[in-house]
Formats: sequence, C-alpha cells, structure tokens
Amino acid sequence: MQTGTLIALALYFALMLAIGFYAWRRSTADSEGYLLAGRNLPPAVAALSAGASDMSGWLLLGLPGALYAAGLVEAWIGIGLFVGALVNWIVVAPRLREQTETLGNALTIPEFLANRFPDKAIALRLVSAVVIVVFFAVYTSAGLVGGGKLFATTFAGLFGDIGMSDYMLGIWITAGVVLAYTMVGGFLAVSLTDFVQGLIMVTALVVMPLVVMFGPGGTAGASLVAVPQEGFLSLTHGLTFIGFLSAVTWGLGYFGQPHIIVRFMAVRSVADVPTARNIGMSWMAVCLIGAIGIGLAGRAYVERNGLVLEDPETIFIVLANLLFTPLVTGFLLAALLAAIMSTISSQLLVASSSLTEDFYRLFLRKNCSEREAVNVGRICVALVALAAIVIASDPDSQVLGLVSNAWAGFGAAFGPLIVLALTWGRMTGAGAVAGLVTGASVVIGWIALGWNAVFMGGPGVYEIIPGFIAAWIAIVAVSRMTSKES
Repeated sequence: MQTGTLIALALYFALMLAIGFYAWRRSTADSEGYLLAGRNLPPAVAALSAGASDMSGWLLLGLPGALYAAGLVEAWIGIGLFVGALVNWIVVAPRLREQTETLGNALTIPEFLANRFPDKAIALRLVSAVVIVVFFAVYTSAGLVGGGKLFATTFAGLFGDIGMSDYMLGIWITAGVVLAYTMVGGFLAVSLTDFVQGLIMVTALVVMPLVVMFGPGGTAGASLVAVPQEGFLSLTHGLTFIGFLSAVTWGLGYFGQPHIIVRFMAVRSVADVPTARNIGMSWMAVCLIGAIGIGLAGRAYVERNGLVLEDPETIFIVLANLLFTPLVTGFLLAALLAAIMSTISSQLLVASSSLTEDFYRLFLRKNCSEREAVNVGRICVALVALAAIVIASDPDSQVLGLVSNAWAGFGAAFGPLIVLALTWGRMTGAGAVAGLVTGASVVIGWIALGWNAVFMGGPGVYEIIPGFIAAWIAIVAVSRMTSKES
C-alpha cells in the first residue's frame, strides 16, 4: 500500500468526520432535526443523498462484477432500476413530502402509516418497525461485506498480525467511521456526507472506464469484441422471460425503500421536488453507465493482459490498484468507501428512528424528552450496526445476493403499501397491515424455499415479483372487505 493512497483515504475519513461534527452543531437539538434535518434539505442535497444512499457498494462491486461475469445482459438490472427510480420521483416523492407533513408531521414511514390509518396505528407501527430493523440488518451487512472485501483485496498484510483477518478489520473500520458521524450528526450529517460521496462516486465512475479503455493497455476498439465469451456484448444472449422479469423488476423495489423515500420527506418543499428529480436522475444515469462500462471494459482488460481475477466483484478495486498513481488510487478507493458508507449510514439512521419513534416512544417512554429520544436513537444506531457486523462476518458473502434479498423484502412489504396509501382513498388500515405482513412473509418464504434460485425445475424467480403482487392483492382485497367498517 503506497503512502499516497493512505493519505487520500485518511483525508476522506477526516472530511466525513468533520461533516458529522458540523451537523452535530446544527441540527441535533430535537428529534425532527436529528431524524429529518428539520425538513429543510436543498434539492441538490436531497437528490444526491437519495441516489448515494440507494446505490451503495453494489454500484461499484456488485453490478460491475455481474457485468464482468455474464456480459451486457446483466445491464437489465440497471435499466429496471432507472425506470423504477424515475417513477418513484414522479409518483411517490411529491405526495409523500406533502402528506407526511399534513398528517401529523410524521418523522418516520411507520409513523406516517399510523397517522394515515389511525384505526390500526399500533399494529402498523410495530410491524413496520420489525420489518425495517430485520431487513436493514441484512442490507447494512451487504455494505460491510464491501468494506471487508476492499481491505482484504487492497490492504492485505498492511497492519500485520493484529488478531483478526484483513476482511474483518475492513468491516470494523468501515462500521466505526460510519457510526461516528451518524451517531453524532444524525440525518443532516448523513445527507451532507451522501452529497459529497455522490460527487466522489460519479467522478470515479466517469474516470475509470475512460482510463481502462483508452489508457495504456486499454480496451478501446476491437478489444471488447475479442472477449472469448459468446454473446458478451448482447442484451439478449441467454436471456429468458423469467430472467428478464427478475432483472427489470428490481425497479419495483424503489417504492418501498425507507432509506430512499425518507429523503422525499426531508426535501425543502414540494415545489423543489422536480428540480431534485432532474438532478437525481441525471446523476443516476451517469453512474449506471459508468458501472456497466467498468464491468465490460474490465473483463476485456483482464483477458487482454492475461490476468487472473478470482472474485468478479473486486474488478473495480483491482483496476484502481493497477492503472492509477497511488494518490488517485486512494481517491478511487474513497469512492468505493463513499458508495458503501453513504448507504450504511442512511440505513442505520432509518432503523434507529423506527426503534426510537415506533418502539421506545410508543411502548416504553411516551413522554421522554427530545434529548433523551436523540440519545436513544444513537444507541439504536450502534445496536443495528453490531447485528449487521455479525451477519457480514462470513467472507464468502456476496454483495449482490445480500442486497437483492433485502431490496426485495422492502420492495414487497412497503412498495404496494406506500403507493396505494398515497394514491387510493379507499384503502383501509386492515388492508395496510395485510399488505405489509403478506409482502414480507412471501419474500422470506420464497427465499427459504430456494425458489429465487430454482423454480419448478427452471431458473429462479426474483422474490420481489411474487411478494409485490401478493401484497398488492392483499391490500386491495382486505380494504374492499373492510371499507364499510372504516
């Protein structure tokens, strides 16, 4: 590990901690400040914060790895995500920003659902909090796996014999820095660090594919075509109808991701939503194209130069170390850490807010002070992080696999629930509970039965598809049966 790389990473860590300290001085006096930054995020900050917290290490590890291994056909995941994110900004963002404030100034998604359906308020808040904490523990672990892989690949042996593997050291360092600025600075710290991290990520995703293709030993021109894998540059080679659906339906998950849609609640005003949408979608398009370029060009570079890559999900790390000066390598690795940490911090804060607002304040200390609530939130951040560290301790974990499971869980449990709650006036509290439980249960059951890997002797069906459909049907059916009672 070169000194320049360490200097760049140290500066990155210092900047994140400085932002956390700044946010601590600005917006942690009460729960609304700690959990939503006072609903005063500028459009650019809200947009890049939503994007950075969405993409995570999956953008620089999982997606390029999938493209590296299977070719352009894996790009359908990115296409589905882009369409889903656009619809999310159009349908959910303005309505959620308006209704969460008008319906009791809700600070969390469970609290909004409770205010929207007061007859089932307790059940909705409790079940929602359980689903959020369980799936976020898994989701957060995916980010920590990314941090572990970074250290295991890049920092191997640097710290000598300290009693733990480079992989586990990476997990603890990643979690430690995120915990520091998240616990201290709350939502404002998370959003401002997301904004900076989003800028770092998009720069890295533009620079690296260009250098891989046009730099020394690059893969421009015929080199991409020369990859010895049939259909490597085809969007349809080997693509089945089930495979296509499983890829593009990732976009359905956007409607139910609490760590993303909570940004809609915090944007400065409804009038700012279109500006934030345009900024966010432009950022996302550039990032997805860059990630796809890294996977494809990286495979061509490895083949052309006779290299061996054991784990496709480390292609970004390997290229950063091979092609750039130490200082630039440090910047690129900081971009990977930015992708990882931006998502972890958002997820920890949302899980913490649910434990604090929808469990502690609801059942244990209804009249606790604002200062006590903020401090309890900080403790909950640490508890969820510890659970995620335990899950991530297996070095054979795959980032894309963990993310896909958690993404499906949230998408099926909350996606139909949020969309219908915002757009359908006849929806009832009983229907909301039915959809939430059905969506989460179907996803968990589908994974447990292995049907996401093999279904009826054929390729697996992504668990979000049956979960989303079942939840939507449950909400509509139960709401129609109970509409007169409500």
